[in-house]
Amino acid sequence: MSTHNTASLQGLRVLVVEDEAMVSMLLEDILQELGCRLVGPAFNLQQALSVAASDGDIGAAILDVNLHGTPIYPVADVLAERGVPFVFATGYGSEGVDAKWRARPKLQKPFTSEQVASALTEAITPDPPRPTAASL
Repeated sequence: MSTHNTASLQGLRVLVVEDEAMVSMLLEDILQELGCRLVGPAFNLQQALSVAASDGDIGAAILDVNLHGTPIYPVADVLAERGVPFVFATGYGSEGVDAKWRARPKLQKPFTSEQVASALTEAITPDPPRPTAASL
C-alpha cells in the first residue's frame, strides 16, 4: 500500500457506520493498516446517531448511505453540525447520494485500501482559501 496519503491518518479516530458485517470487518482491517483508531462500528441508524452525538473525539467518519433501507442522512446532519468530516460509502455511485451531500467525498463499493486512504484524506483536508475580490 502507498504511504503518501497515510501520514495524516495516523491516530485518527474514525467512526464506521456499516450494516454489512463483512464490509465493516474489511473497513476495520483497512483502518488499522492506515494507523487509524476505530470508533464503532455502528450497524444501524440509532447506534450511529448515539455515537455521532455523544463522542466528542471523532476525527472522521465513513457512512454507509443505506442502512437496511434507512438513509444515513440524519447522522450526516449531526456530524456536519459538529464539524466532523465524513465520507459516504455506497454501491450506487454519486447518484445514490442525496443531492445535498453529493459534494462530500464518496467511497465506491467495493473499495481498496488506497481508495479508503484517499477518501479519508480528502475529507479531513481543509479546502484552500478562495481568493477574495480584495486580494485580486
